[in-house]
Amino acid sequence: MYWLVLAWYDTCVATQIVKAPAEEEVRSAVGMLKLLGDETRLRVIWALLEGEHSVNELAELVGAQPAAVSQHLAKLRLARLVRSRREGTRIFYVVDDAHVRRLVEEVLSHADHVATDG
Repeated sequence: MYWLVLAWYDTCVATQIVKAPAEEEVRSAVGMLKLLGDETRLRVIWALLEGEHSVNELAELVGAQPAAVSQHLAKLRLARLVRSRREGTRIFYVVDDAHVRRLVEEVLSHADHVATDG
């Protein structure tokens, strides 16, 4: 089975035919979407799209307690959606790759599109 994918932005982008995803790919994608389905985690990822932040900075940006943000970051790091680096006693987090950036930007863009058209 093959899926037809049409990418529409301001203009139509090339049409691609891609092979149907394997079961493991679908399970992995569902897991990532479930992680992003949490409002705090989505806000954390959004804040990290702007650049690197510490737990305390993220807590302030998303309006949550540092301990809660730390728990969310641990889940995101295990899923390889964010990565961390240590500087002395502080740990800084950043979005792991461009795929995560595109995924979050697209889902939020679509949410805005649905909200304004609805």
